[in-house]
Amino acid sequence: MTRPLRDRHNTTACARAGSKSVNRFAARPRVSFPLALFPLVLGLIEYKKYQWEVIGDFKIVAYLMGLQGGYTKFPCFKCFWNSRADELHYTQKIWEPRVKFLIGKMNVINDPLVEPKKIIMPPLHIKIGLLKQFVKALDCSSDAYMHLCELFPKLSPAKVKAGIFVGPQIKKLMADPEFSKTLTPKERAAWESFISVVQGFLGNDRADDYAERVENLVRCFGNMGCRMSFKLHVLNAHLDDFKENLGKYSEEQGERFHQDIRAFEERYQRQGQYTESMMGEYIWSLVRDTDLDHRRKSRKTYHFQSLGSV
Repeated sequence: MTRPLRDRHNTTACARAGSKSVNRFAARPRVSFPLALFPLVLGLIEYKKYQWEVIGDFKIVAYLMGLQGGYTKFPCFKCFWNSRADELHYTQKIWEPRVKFLIGKMNVINDPLVEPKKIIMPPLHIKIGLLKQFVKALDCSSDAYMHLCELFPKLSPAKVKAGIFVGPQIKKLMADPEFSKTLTPKERAAWESFISVVQGFLGNDRADDYAERVENLVRCFGNMGCRMSFKLHVLNAHLDDFKENLGKYSEEQGERFHQDIRAFEERYQRQGQYTESMMGEYIWSLVRDTDLDHRRKSRKTYHFQSLGSV
């Protein structure tokens, strides 16, 4: 008798035995169905007619530009930046520009749905990515890491270790004077450069020396040992493509949902199945993260006394 495909233990056993059996639920792409609706949505809103500017996280931007998702070799829609050439990331700033999108080459799998000049660089998405690289470079046994866990007690240790924070949490961390005291000199220099770029470039006001601030951030992150992520590359190599006032553009709600739901997607993917309970569990996680007390309301019952006992 064939064992059920939903059994994740059987799938693990097949993998260890070198079997070619594949769990069709675990192998299902996580976001293929929702992203496949983008051409339909763009057609319904008549995007080709109005040609609006688009802002969103780089995962969505990659799909709109016809690029392959995930950790690819050439993820940038502006140039052919090699994400795997770690030895060149902090030494080479200028890369060959991506002029054409040829299907089957340089991680291009579809025709672009929007023009590259219509893409707005997402300030909050970049800010969250910078903080993520900073936190991941911290020692888990350091005072700074322990301070983060104490400052955000409702965040799971996995989220803190991965550096997954949202906009309000970043503001709270930036306003905490005790955090910088727990950092080493290199970490403090990187943290101060991060605050400088957020306040003087990624916010409502653009400082006159914003280019020097970004350059100092890249240098301090490199000295700290942070990995050059795609978001840091965009900030380093494509500074001229940012809008003048980034504070007018916000993708905070979409970014928060993206960060929260990703953990649930990964866990359900490991289990080898997708059910409606994933979204229900996500909603209850939002309820648990709030400061309000949520209690189940008891159903009112009415007791009637018989007339004979009166």
